[in-house]
Amino acid sequence: MSELDNKVNEILGIETKEIDNTSLPMTEANGLVPRADDPTKDDIDNDYEYSRNNYNALIEKGQAAIDGILEIAREGQHPRAYEVVGQLIGSVGTTVDKLQDLQKKLKQLKDVPNKTGNANIKNALFVGSTAELQKMLKGDKNENIKSTTATPEKDNSSD
Repeated sequence: MSELDNKVNEILGIETKEIDNTSLPMTEANGLVPRADDPTKDDIDNDYEYSRNNYNALIEKGQAAIDGILEIAREGQHPRAYEVVGQLIGSVGTTVDKLQDLQKKLKQLKDVPNKTGNANIKNALFVGSTAELQKMLKGDKNENIKSTTATPEKDNSSD
């Protein structure tokens, strides 16, 4: 504290405490999470790792901010300080939920290719005449029915 602060505190009868900074955890000031793309992994895996590292960094910073603001709230006993602590706790909780959603989405993305091989067709549509359908149902082997895919013709006329 400065000399002026000490004199003002002495006149007002305020006791000064020395703050012990060694008890507070020291964190790095650099808040950027480096983006490290691994060329052996897919883009999905690289993006997942980057997002996961960002969410973890946000959660850690939020925890440090909660600790600091909670200390201020205890010292000041002001209701607004406790309100800010509550909002910050909710914000960190939301970030944790987003991290869990990220893991769930990654799992869904990785499960999609496995499910396409075992897909069952439930609603098939036959395009043809009733005579062709009857032949197909009877299993007439003398007549081959070709299945074709109809594509709509493009209209090149301009309005």
